[in-house]
Amino acid sequence: MSMRHVLDNPVRAALLGPHAGLAVRRGGVLCYPPDVCPFVGLPDEPDEDSWRDVAAQLGPGALVPYFGVDATPPAGWEAPGFGPGVQMIDVGVDATPDAEAVTLTAADVAEMLDLVARTRPGPFLPRTIVMGTYLGIRRGGALVAMAGERLHPPGWTEISAVCTDPAQQGNGFAGRLVRAVAAGIRARGEQPFLHSAASNTRAIALYAALGFEVRRRVDFQAACVPAVPAQTEPPPATPATSPATTPATSPATRARPGQAPTGEAR
Repeated sequence: MSMRHVLDNPVRAALLGPHAGLAVRRGGVLCYPPDVCPFVGLPDEPDEDSWRDVAAQLGPGALVPYFGVDATPPAGWEAPGFGPGVQMIDVGVDATPDAEAVTLTAADVAEMLDLVARTRPGPFLPRTIVMGTYLGIRRGGALVAMAGERLHPPGWTEISAVCTDPAQQGNGFAGRLVRAVAAGIRARGEQPFLHSAASNTRAIALYAALGFEVRRRVDFQAACVPAVPAQTEPPPATPATSPATTPATSPATRARPGQAPTGEAR
């Protein structure tokens, strides 16, 4: 078997590499904390044990977003999916710092979440900001555009959460911020890449004009852990004198209705 490129399974590569400090591991499965990023880093060829580890880690009813692996969930799991997308890499981006772009911090997260809710570029959670550097542009003191770093496989950094307030679209903020974020990535000796939903032709055209090209097609997939875990054998009888206890499970990561886990420029 030929060796896979690090971008073929970027979630797992990031969690085994620069984002190892954020990784939550259960057996052979890796994931981010649920308030950081919803993606799950499955093995390249997940087996039944992998899916059992996912269920044990995320809990009954959890949504499991993943991509980069050709995997079919076990029987009894729903697989709603999110749809096709593209992975694009930097082949000639004019990576340039922007004097107006400010570094966003934890103090800005409330505004960032509000902007994301209004523009829907993809998942951005209360602690997504710990994944990398995020830049923003303000008008009248208000945050009107942002972009930042998400997945971080060795040697590469994903540009994500590219979004602009609808009232400010057409001013070129998205392109300026992508170039500025790319400049920071290049300064570390790494290469920018990004993802977009295949249906977002406007974003793909912008990224191509900026100097990205499509490396590969991807399928953004999702599976739902069964609400009631399957039992392979009857549970042992509980003595009448000893009350049964229920083990705690970790909180389920659930999808926001209608939101695909893809970075899209808006």
